[in-house]
Amino acid sequence: MVRIEWIFSNLRFDPAKPLLNVAVNTMLTEGTSILSASQIADQIDFYGAFLQVDYGYDHSQVTLYTLNKHLSSTLPVIKDILTDSIFPESELETFIRNQQQKLQVSLQKNDIVARRAFNKAIYGDTIYGLGADFDDYKTLFRDDMLWHFKQMYQPSNCTILIAGKVDKKALELLTISFGSDWINPTVEANTTQPELKAAYEHLYFIEKPAALQSAIRMGLPSITRTHPDFPALQVMNTVLGGYFGSRLMANIREDKGYTYGIGSGISSLKKGGALFIATEVGADVCKAAITEIEKEINLLKTELVSEDELSLVRNYMLGSLLGSLENVLSHADKFKNIYFSGLGYEYYDQYTQVIRSITAEEVLQMANKYLDLDKFYRVIVGKY
Repeated sequence: MVRIEWIFSNLRFDPAKPLLNVAVNTMLTEGTSILSASQIADQIDFYGAFLQVDYGYDHSQVTLYTLNKHLSSTLPVIKDILTDSIFPESELETFIRNQQQKLQVSLQKNDIVARRAFNKAIYGDTIYGLGADFDDYKTLFRDDMLWHFKQMYQPSNCTILIAGKVDKKALELLTISFGSDWINPTVEANTTQPELKAAYEHLYFIEKPAALQSAIRMGLPSITRTHPDFPALQVMNTVLGGYFGSRLMANIREDKGYTYGIGSGISSLKKGGALFIATEVGADVCKAAITEIEKEINLLKTELVSEDELSLVRNYMLGSLLGSLENVLSHADKFKNIYFSGLGYEYYDQYTQVIRSITAEEVLQMANKYLDLDKFYRVIVGKY
């Protein structure tokens, strides 16, 4: 079996037409000049293959899982999709209607509303800060999508990654299918993005008087994987809220019983990153939960982590890394992390070395360097 990914950098974000990147990628399998959506699905299913499209903040991709013996039959379907998608009006209308309905449902969930507001505050009017509203779907037109498709889905903007049983025949078939006859258009893909600009306001309260739970999301802009401090910051984040035995879980869930779950994380994107804490708590204990979160941050900045706790975190992180390398496909995923960040394989050597050797003093330094509560953005959705 092989997994083949065709990965494209998203085109420059246009605030007037904010949904083009995600809509074009999602609708790639909805029909070409010679194949309808059902015919595409039937041809892929007939060979026991699996096709999916995925949209991300930086890249959009098409992924094919197939047996090697069926590559000659499945690759032409992908070639047709990537060169001749037509976005039929009827399918576009269905897409818009379905997405608007999903949006209405999603906006009833406090955690989703909090995440959207937080991203908007951190990343501003960019592709990272986009929180689509109902009317944004009215800006989708087939002609715009066709233009976007031709500019973005071209060979000069494509990285092809194949993993699995990569033999000579598979590479030959891939080269033949996506070789010299796949031609770039005259206009080069513009994959630059607007500058990130965080909001001036740092506190956002979206009231829902009938809410039984309040969603909390707080954090601040942070470094990305390319920064030398990133591995050490990951260790500090794991201590704070990066695994089930973290301090936030021990305090907010196990000791206080304010929530079923709480965690912290670091998002590393091409143009920026953020450190965030997210949870949903009983509406009556929202203020108390925020107080306890800030208390744990201050403790991390003033007291050394014990050697027992640090050892536990080291073992967890190294075990997680090993667990994420269980097969060749997960190895390819790890490769993507460094390739699209412009890093080499030495990154993982440095990462594991930092985890093994980091001291309590260095964790304390990371906390003081990157956890400035005065710069935190706080979003509360529900009651406060």
